[in-house]
Amino acid sequence: MQDKIRLNINVNVDSAVVYANRMAKSNNNKHLAFANGALSYLIQLEGNTNKSKEKYKLALQYLDKMPESRDKVQVKTYLYNYAGLAEWKRGNFSKALENYQEGIKLSTQIRDIAQIVKFKNNIASINDAVGNYRLAIKDLRQLNDFVDKNESVYNREQFLNNKSNINLTLAGSYENYYMKNVKQTVLLDSAKYFYKKTISYSQNFPDNKIVAKLSLGNIYSWEKDYANAEKTYYDIIFLADQNNMPDMLCSANYNLGDLYYTTKKYDKALVFFKKTDSIAAQTKSNEIDYLKSNYYQAKIYNIFKEPELAYKHSKIYLDNYEKSESKLNEEVLEVNYKLGVGDLTNEMVTIQEKYKYDVFLNKALKVFYVVLFVAIVFLLIKNIRDKNKAHKKMNALIEEFKANLEKKNLPENEEPTVFEPEEVHLKKENVNLSIDEAKENKIVEKLLALESKHEYLNADFTLPYVAKKIKTNTTYLSYVVNKRFGKSFGEYSNELKINYVINEMITNHMYRKYSTQAIAESVGFKNAVSFAKSFRKRTGVSPAQFANNI
Repeated sequence: MQDKIRLNINVNVDSAVVYANRMAKSNNNKHLAFANGALSYLIQLEGNTNKSKEKYKLALQYLDKMPESRDKVQVKTYLYNYAGLAEWKRGNFSKALENYQEGIKLSTQIRDIAQIVKFKNNIASINDAVGNYRLAIKDLRQLNDFVDKNESVYNREQFLNNKSNINLTLAGSYENYYMKNVKQTVLLDSAKYFYKKTISYSQNFPDNKIVAKLSLGNIYSWEKDYANAEKTYYDIIFLADQNNMPDMLCSANYNLGDLYYTTKKYDKALVFFKKTDSIAAQTKSNEIDYLKSNYYQAKIYNIFKEPELAYKHSKIYLDNYEKSESKLNEEVLEVNYKLGVGDLTNEMVTIQEKYKYDVFLNKALKVFYVVLFVAIVFLLIKNIRDKNKAHKKMNALIEEFKANLEKKNLPENEEPTVFEPEEVHLKKENVNLSIDEAKENKIVEKLLALESKHEYLNADFTLPYVAKKIKTNTTYLSYVVNKRFGKSFGEYSNELKINYVINEMITNHMYRKYSTQAIAESVGFKNAVSFAKSFRKRTGVSPAQFANNI
């Protein structure tokens, strides 16, 4: 029954739920723990977070009732895996990773090779999601070879399932890496190769097969192989409809609309964009497809010189963008999202401004409509102007940091250093203290060595800790920092951390999507409040505002 649940998760979620519910009727605590753990993930796939958490809590209660044994440890690893998958679906990458790391420790203790492979594949997926593409690719290729060498551990269906999952994740890592290095076309070739391998391993796993084919269609489109892209998208529409997968059906319809728009077949593009809107309204989970569909419909009606429709779809785009702006900032938007949100918004505003008077004149006889229209336009323009004022200072600051980065002209494999502090004057502290210049230089040299190792990212990077680390006393260290950097040790430490965050935000697009709490923890702040305060003091804006404007 366990194998049926596992295999059907990638084949037919409804069937997996049926098998899990059957197992949940057992009187055996082992079966009950596994069944409720699986249900916690399956229910999360439907978007029901509260019920998912209830099922996981129930699974842990049944686990506690099991006697201490290898079986209990193994079931616990299964629960860690399902917990990680559920957190992944909720967008909580750090919590997912914690579960995978705990699970892999237990699986190693009992030498459960099959489970170790699952955890390693999931950890590689986390690395891919946060932009560690090279590490993800390296680990996945090793894992792929490892599964081949240990094929005897699995039955045929389990082996194919593992190969399908690993090759799909590997292909996705190559594709995402290419998106950030578009001149390296060899990465796209590798992505295409592993998507095709995924398809060959996924004859019994339609979910993976359809995802791989959709991505393969995107690659064909980027390569301007529109004939193959078109054929692939139509295949996906058929498969998604046959397997009752409305999310994939929506994405395939959007991609066909995008393809026809690119090839200037605007009438056909409109047909598929309207289908996208219709399906997205039913699924409630294809917000990005819906957003982009209305963006392109506004452009098409602009080309057709149909002002009312151009205005209508530009307004739909802008309204939905405003509602989901904060959410989009937290999610990974690179897949099937080739254009920048800021540029799209500006273009929609331009279209809306262009046609607002035409719409007004057409409805001039309807006084109520005119008043309502003017009010909407007034509020929209006011909102845009207010945002422009708020961002003006922000944009200047970002350009300054980018210019500083370019001046550094780093070698390819060298890690970026933080911005050096601005020229400052010695504060009037410890003015009566005097240290031998050679000793002072030695302290500075050791401090710079700690900086180069990013020691300041640790939460315990305090005055006593650093003084002990570089073998001096706190008085001398405080004096040298004050003299050389013109600030207290606490100010010096915080500035290093904040400069590191600024560098990462500018150079690593995934880092910008982290929550304020996650960023604070990554540089050793105890809480998000103190971090945000220090960040605002350094930059004049909040971390979210800074990230949104890069």
